[in-house]
Amino acid sequence: MISVVVPVYKEAGNIEPFLARMRPVLERIGSYEILFCLDPSPDGTEDVIRRAIERDPQVGLLSFSRRFGQPAATMAGILNCRGDYCAVIDVDLQDPPELIETMYRRALEGFDVVYAKRRSRDGETFVKKAVSEFGYTVINLIANVEIPRNTGDFRVMSRRVIEELRFLPEGHGFLRGLVALVGFRQAAVEYDRAARHSGTGNYNRLLGSLKIGFNGVIGFSSYPLSMLLLGGAIIAGVAFLLAVGMVVIKLTGIQDYPLGIPTLTVLVLFMGGIQLIAVGILGEYIGRIYDEVRRRPMYVVDRADNVALRDPRGPGTGR
Repeated sequence: MISVVVPVYKEAGNIEPFLARMRPVLERIGSYEILFCLDPSPDGTEDVIRRAIERDPQVGLLSFSRRFGQPAATMAGILNCRGDYCAVIDVDLQDPPELIETMYRRALEGFDVVYAKRRSRDGETFVKKAVSEFGYTVINLIANVEIPRNTGDFRVMSRRVIEELRFLPEGHGFLRGLVALVGFRQAAVEYDRAARHSGTGNYNRLLGSLKIGFNGVIGFSSYPLSMLLLGGAIIAGVAFLLAVGMVVIKLTGIQDYPLGIPTLTVLVLFMGGIQLIAVGILGEYIGRIYDEVRRRPMYVVDRADNVALRDPRGPGTGR
């Protein structure tokens, strides 16, 4: 069996078109299930999915007690799916369902992860593309694992990868980083990403990308902390040399004290900015530690239809 995990929120207009394209692909593969993971939506998305379940027992639904976000919804589907392989895809048809068959065939060649790599990205602004490109560059420069650029959560994974994900304690749900951390044989399939079928995205196009980038940096590298130490040492050294120079100038009488109020103001503002940046970076790490220590569930399931909930076993993965 292959399981298809589909996180959804306010996507009533995309459910039926998605199923119409998804079913023929999965029927060619063989036995399958389509598992929608739903954050409570005010637009009737749940009703559309339930009508689909009445017509097709191979469609399932996990409804959460509140909105936990796409990463948590995706992990809930992965950890509760039944398939020997699991595909993750968005419902908006930007990622073509037809590509899942190609990815599945590659997986059968011996790859535990086959991820989709974007050649082009229609419907996305230049700013979002630039932020994404910069983010992947930074992450791969400093992260402890290599995360393929121009990829998202659209991928096919084997049961072996799913079971390893079950034991990872992280609660942030940054799937592409967690899969890279797990390892095993991985391959890419390139494609051209289309614009959304209908509606608008539910995440801020700029801030959403920045949040994902922070997850990749903070969750998989301590390099920013090392840079703080190095930056602090360099600034302290420069300040010490300036202080020595000013004392020498004053004692030798070469000229009067050279620094005035404007210069001191600039230096104070500069140092204040550096300190605030440092405190912010430390805060991100401390906040992540705080979240992980509390061991709160990543998600809480309100209702499961055509889904046999499994014991997550791993800490922090939900219930």
